[in-house]
Amino acid sequence: MPHSIRPAIDPVALTRELCQIESTTYCEGAVGDFIADTLVRQGWQVEKTPVPQPRDGMEGERWNVYASLPGQHADLVFSTHMDTVPPYIPFREDAEFIYGRGVCDAKGIMAAQIAAAAQLRDAGYNVGMLFVSGEERDSAGAKVANANPRGSKFLINGEPTDNRVALASKGALRVSLKSTGKMAHSAYPELGDSAVHKMVTLLNRLLQTDWPVDPDAGDTTLNIGQISGGYAPNVIADQAEAQVLIRLVTDSKPVREKILAAAEGLAEVAFTLDLAFVRLQAVEGLPTMVAKFATDIPELTNWGAPVLLGPGSIHTAHTPDEKLSKKELVESVDLYVQVAQKLLA
Repeated sequence: MPHSIRPAIDPVALTRELCQIESTTYCEGAVGDFIADTLVRQGWQVEKTPVPQPRDGMEGERWNVYASLPGQHADLVFSTHMDTVPPYIPFREDAEFIYGRGVCDAKGIMAAQIAAAAQLRDAGYNVGMLFVSGEERDSAGAKVANANPRGSKFLINGEPTDNRVALASKGALRVSLKSTGKMAHSAYPELGDSAVHKMVTLLNRLLQTDWPVDPDAGDTTLNIGQISGGYAPNVIADQAEAQVLIRLVTDSKPVREKILAAAEGLAEVAFTLDLAFVRLQAVEGLPTMVAKFATDIPELTNWGAPVLLGPGSIHTAHTPDEKLSKKELVESVDLYVQVAQKLLA
């Protein structure tokens, strides 16, 4: 039976509220509290599950937020992440667009999912929502949620796909590299052993490596995101570090083997994140794409068959110009409702 009809939720207004709360990764507590309070007021049964901080000394509690119909476990769950990448960028808007950190990745998506779930609930569908912490770093919240599934048959995960259904999502392999050497005066390099030179040699090897290719998902890609080391130009460096992120189109094993071979004698290697490449299902009648980015889906395997879909362009996410069309955001609410109805039919 349909539930009592409530006023429609304005996804633009809700995004505005969400984006005015800073929630860069590890600092999601305040936005989690706001979402939980908002969903309680809307009549959902809400649970907050603590998500641990990655290391001692990091301050502030953070949560996953799960909402369902009172006394029930949802057949279909909408999910996305509450955290954003730094730096925080204040919200602003004009007649056509909203701007600021999180508008498309993924607070606008969260607002659209909340609005869609309310419509589906009022039409008598048994749906729920799962909003997690930590997606932008290590999927910590998704891992916590996957250890406590609620029996849902379907998961609609939200990331910016331009309102197209993703047929695949690349994996992510984060690699920490550390070289060590011996400090010396740079006028006498034979007395030292440069860690920086070792690191440069290794990174050049990685840039020249042939990585796996998938005919549908495309190339494996590599980004050297951070490099540090040494003390001064006239000192042989005894330490150097680099952080590398590889977007996977295969299992990570052959990629890890190539990295270890390249690093032999040059650096210690630690694989700090390993998210699988996944193929996803299409939805009849809807346009499709391949997501070259990673998502929480590989860590939410116990939450049902996944669909990846959301408003906004990944090309503006993680940039100073992050934006989302108000029209596209509003349209995504109806799209989420349609997809959920197809899955639950």
